[in-house]
Amino acid sequence: MAEIVKKPLGWFKAKPQARKRFDEKELRQLGESLKVRQLQPVVCLPDGTIIAGERRVRAAKLAGMSELDVRIIYDPLTEADFKWSQFTENLQRQDLTGYEQWRGCVELLQYHRGWNQKDLAEHLHVDPSMILRMLSPSKCIEAVQTALAEDKIGISDCYAISRMSEAEQATALAMKLGGASRDLLASYARRQANGDAPVVRTSRVKCELGDGLSVILAGKELGLDEVIEALSMAQKEARKARDQNLDVKTWSAVMRDRARKGGQ
Repeated sequence: MAEIVKKPLGWFKAKPQARKRFDEKELRQLGESLKVRQLQPVVCLPDGTIIAGERRVRAAKLAGMSELDVRIIYDPLTEADFKWSQFTENLQRQDLTGYEQWRGCVELLQYHRGWNQKDLAEHLHVDPSMILRMLSPSKCIEAVQTALAEDKIGISDCYAISRMSEAEQATALAMKLGGASRDLLASYARRQANGDAPVVRTSRVKCELGDGLSVILAGKELGLDEVIEALSMAQKEARKARDQNLDVKTWSAVMRDRARKGGQ
């Protein structure tokens, strides 16, 4: 049974949940919207404990509101039901951090001991591969988990790293924190899985593109992964220069000066 009533903001009680971070700018925008019209009520237990809608409560406080519409649920909820409701609502918003996704999935599996990853995917209505990725930090070393919590890496990075040994994970994390792209990290993971086969390297690479076009790369011991990374970086910088209305000669000079200053 449920009813919708208005309650003062001081009535609401928040419990720990998967979401740990709330963007103040987004909350202020939401608050202004709530002042015009509240489309969805906050869902609470009779004592004011929030089941769904903590963002709305926080936003209303920032906007200087005094009350919100609330749907009060009188049916008894277990702690597992409570966690399930919170995480499902947050996941549907698709703005949880990688760390929050991981911890949310771990908590649900802890409360439902008989579930496997396929069961969790079915209940969340997502592809099993998504659950595999969201749970991948559990297979990573503590340093990787800490980097995820600090938003220094993402879930996709954790998934690539989780396929390596602990020693390899430390190396891969250092690569990522040093600026390696997700593609380069995944390539490193594949090499480790295939027995870390020797990589052919050269100091100069010329790639003929046809129609008289060619790309030349020079550097210390270039392998194919380094070539991919360099071309990707060059493409990104060239597009940025185009957006800034730079011509090709100016862009080349800017890149040369930046390299001389150590990439700053």
